[in-house]
Amino acid sequence: MTERDVLIIGGGPAGLSGALTLARARRSVTVVDAGEPRNAGVDHMHGFLTRDGMPPGRLLETGRTEVRGYGGEIVEGTVARAEEGAEEGAGEGFVLTLGDGTRLRGRRLLVTTGVTDVLPDVPGLRERWGREAQMCPYCHGWEVRDQRIAVLGTSPNSVHQALLLRQWSPDVSFVPVLGDDAPPAGEDAARLAARGITVAPSGVRRVVVEDDRLTGLELADGSVLGCDAVFLAPTWVPRAGPLTDLGCETGEDGFVTTDPTGRTSVPGVWAAGNVVVPFGQVVMAAAAGATAGAMINADLVEEEVARALR
Repeated sequence: MTERDVLIIGGGPAGLSGALTLARARRSVTVVDAGEPRNAGVDHMHGFLTRDGMPPGRLLETGRTEVRGYGGEIVEGTVARAEEGAEEGAGEGFVLTLGDGTRLRGRRLLVTTGVTDVLPDVPGLRERWGREAQMCPYCHGWEVRDQRIAVLGTSPNSVHQALLLRQWSPDVSFVPVLGDDAPPAGEDAARLAARGITVAPSGVRRVVVEDDRLTGLELADGSVLGCDAVFLAPTWVPRAGPLTDLGCETGEDGFVTTDPTGRTSVPGVWAAGNVVVPFGQVVMAAAAGATAGAMINADLVEEEVARALR
């Protein structure tokens, strides 16, 4: 196996940004990407300075071209197993076994595998995800300004999400999910009322679609709440297989623990992007990848200096 300076698992904004930083630092870099971006169903991304409104696929295509332009390698595939090199008799560093059996070895490892959004069991919701059903007000609030917005009460943060969305539209409704259809009470109810946000009388049963467009939510009492957009907080499940393989420390929320540069508890392993911060926007993931890339290069420099002194 040819040893790379850095192996990167995940070719989204974080992984490609890290690869670009490292390749420009004249490091040998291989990015392994499964081609399953989190925002694949979204037509345009927003809030990324100079890239506002760009299709996500174009950003990734441009990023791959830039990384390759500095000698970086992009490999399509999935990682079946990640191991420390010493355990494989390959010296220090890390060994990745891909789904097709290919094995890669690197001195450092950056994991940017992202997160899976698990949606509530509401019929029709998954099909609208990334279209009329969204998560981030800052990413998609402008596009539904002054329209009818419904917020599903899927999380302790859902009331906060509804309060935020009132900034974009005067017509915001809070809708409990079926099976947990108790309406907000106490301070939460008062806060929603203070922002002019109505609360649906019962939980949501299904999504109503007409002519391939979301037009409302059918509630448990049989009534239909008309709306043009739905926002919710999904359950986030990190795609942390490689980090788990290597024994990286995780927090109570199940996400890997890192320092501000992305360094994990396992020496030589960094993580960046949504696998660390699931609510991070594209621009935040790219910044985290660049930071991790710079710190990995600095770490390699220190190792090389120490080796020379010995």
